[in-house]
Amino acid sequence: MVYADEFTSTELLACVASHLLKNGKTFFVGTGLPMIACMLAQRTHAPDSLIIFEAGGVGPKIPALPISVGDSRTFHKAVAATTMHDVMSAAQSGYIDYGFLGAAQMDCYGNINTTVIGDHDRPKVRLPGSGGANDIGSLCWNTIVLIRQDKRRFVEKLDFLTTPGYLSGKGSREINGLPVNSGPYRVITQLGVYGFHENSKRMKLLERYPGVTIEDIIENSSFEIIIPENHGISNPPTREEQRILHEIDPEGMVLGA
Repeated sequence: MVYADEFTSTELLACVASHLLKNGKTFFVGTGLPMIACMLAQRTHAPDSLIIFEAGGVGPKIPALPISVGDSRTFHKAVAATTMHDVMSAAQSGYIDYGFLGAAQMDCYGNINTTVIGDHDRPKVRLPGSGGANDIGSLCWNTIVLIRQDKRRFVEKLDFLTTPGYLSGKGSREINGLPVNSGPYRVITQLGVYGFHENSKRMKLLERYPGVTIEDIIENSSFEIIIPENHGISNPPTREEQRILHEIDPEGMVLGA
């Protein structure tokens, strides 16, 4: 395996996210980096995966990066061109393995805020809101969150709970009527990859990126992250992955020029 000599943080994020996706599974995909990660997985180790878009494209073979989940390319050679209602119903019925989400704030249990910063009635910043995020976080078996890590985003307490993670810890999703054994699977930041402790459901470090220190991890979070001694170091992109990434995004809409 030949690794790239030079790579950008966005290329690394896309490859790390792609490696999490298993062949033969269903992916509920959002705009931007999640699309690139899923397309890369489909063109490498997960050719039999099924990509699903919120606007209704199911199982397309996407020729190049769409600009949004409603782009006509999300229906290219699809097995179905359906509706948002049908896609959300598929998640509710338990047919979607992985959902991708972004976040403005996240706490140690993987709960997400994409609604407001500050008081809800008089916010400092009003954010886009849930969209389909609450459905995805509530109903997909595994959610993968892409978020920039710093103390303003990794917070002790959310300003608003938009999308449930593990709520207050182990068992709390089930108590609140969400599917058993569902919830946050991985969190991917510019510093590393995180999972959740089996018992406490608090966030823990799985891998940090080349050049990132433990101090970087600690300094960029307002809550304590579990840091096992045996955590890994993520592999850089391979040259082949790098080539495919720029084939997917030839205009550099997400990856940059």
